[in-house]
Amino acid sequence: MGLKGKVRVPGDKSMTHRAFLFGGIANGTTTISNALEGADCLASLKAVEALGAKIERSEKMIQITGTTALNEAQIDCGNSGTTIRLLSGILAGSEAAYELTGDDSLKKRPMDRVTIPLSQLGAKIEGNYAPLRIQGQPLVGTTYTLPVASAQVKSAVLLAGLFATGETTVIEPILSRDHTERMLPQFGVDVTIDDFEDGRHIRVEGPVQLTATTVDIPGDPSSAAFWWTAAAIGEDSVITTERVLMNPTRIGFLQVLRQMGASVKISNRQEVAGEEVADVTVESTSLQAMTIEGEQIPSLIDEIPLLALLATQAEGKTIIRDAAELRVKETDRIETVVASLRRLGASIEATADGMTIEGPTSLKGAEVDSAGDHRLAMMLTIAKTLNEEIQVNGNEVVEVSYPTFYDDLKKLQDNGNG
Repeated sequence: MGLKGKVRVPGDKSMTHRAFLFGGIANGTTTISNALEGADCLASLKAVEALGAKIERSEKMIQITGTTALNEAQIDCGNSGTTIRLLSGILAGSEAAYELTGDDSLKKRPMDRVTIPLSQLGAKIEGNYAPLRIQGQPLVGTTYTLPVASAQVKSAVLLAGLFATGETTVIEPILSRDHTERMLPQFGVDVTIDDFEDGRHIRVEGPVQLTATTVDIPGDPSSAAFWWTAAAIGEDSVITTERVLMNPTRIGFLQVLRQMGASVKISNRQEVAGEEVADVTVESTSLQAMTIEGEQIPSLIDEIPLLALLATQAEGKTIIRDAAELRVKETDRIETVVASLRRLGASIEATADGMTIEGPTSLKGAEVDSAGDHRLAMMLTIAKTLNEEIQVNGNEVVEVSYPTFYDDLKKLQDNGNG
């Protein structure tokens, strides 16, 4: 039987990181509800606590009383690239010394994409990989053009600009996630956005002090995407994800689902904290292969493992390109996704910047491993809904971004069997 029912996925990961970090440096007490309390986001919460913010947690909300004088600290960012890169921007213009480190996986991920642009503002940062050593310095605003679409790099530069003298401008030729520039105004920061021929110009004027606010975090579309995939490829499945973030830079996966022929219905639209949210219902259907490339990629970079799984069930040859960024995620996601799905019998090949998949394929039972990657673990678990003989090892890593994933899966399975 298929999967059926309604799911309220955890709060959006990108928005939670920013609410924690911004609240930690804001004047006053910020109240945050429906935050994602996975390992990555908790690394950001612990970081601002180490810097001097005061944290009060209850079942329904987290309150952060920010600090305007950041303590000298050694901060463990765990596996969170967002934490270490955004913190680098925040701390570069402070008045103390810091060391930012992380787990073995984070230490292998390149940090020069952040340290190089931050040096243009006058930042003093040692290290191209974690641990990074930051000596706070007076900063001067600059203009920086992103060489590749990256919300983390854009955010790091804009956050450094809050502590810099004068105007800081980030130019992005290809749009990336825009949660930072949407949320900063909630904390009292003026953000100017203009579109020109060379791309979008995002400007902040510093120095500026953030003011505490209230943030209600909508559901994470990257988490909802697992259920959208399960419904699209399952037999006799209907799943509704409630109150999901519908930010245009985050729903590329939904658009591709529709292009592949999936049944997608959007209802109950509303606005929360400067962002649109809605309920999304996906039903099982037949899928057609397609090519996914170029400007589509930044808005669905985290969902590409799921696209690969979808493609194994689609009619024809799916091509994914322009996704070289996947090689420097928690794992080399191109190689790990291709190797895992190939073990399950998929016709899939890796390319330098993506993969090609021939479908449809009946996946076979086999033993596969998460390789310590939360998104890979969940993707392989969705594959298991097609063949119960698939065994996924290392699935405890889902705690990073979706602690209740297996509880929600069981509920949907029980509803489908009911």
